[in-house]
Amino acid sequence: MRLRYLLAALLLGLLVAACTPTVQLAVPDKPININLNVKIQHEIYVKVDKALDDIIDKDSGLF
Repeated sequence: MRLRYLLAALLLGLLVAACTPTVQLAVPDKPININLNVKIQHEIYVKVDKALDDIIDKDSGLF
């Protein structure tokens, strides 16, 4: 009876040890490349939109 508990505890210990996650840290062989191509069209549209908003103002008398 005692041998069963010992074997069950040993088997449970082996199962728990087999399920432990492993964390590995590795250095990449290639350098990290960050592409910083940014479109600035949005900024240009905002400037044009503000200029048009100033032109087509309620006080300007266009409409």
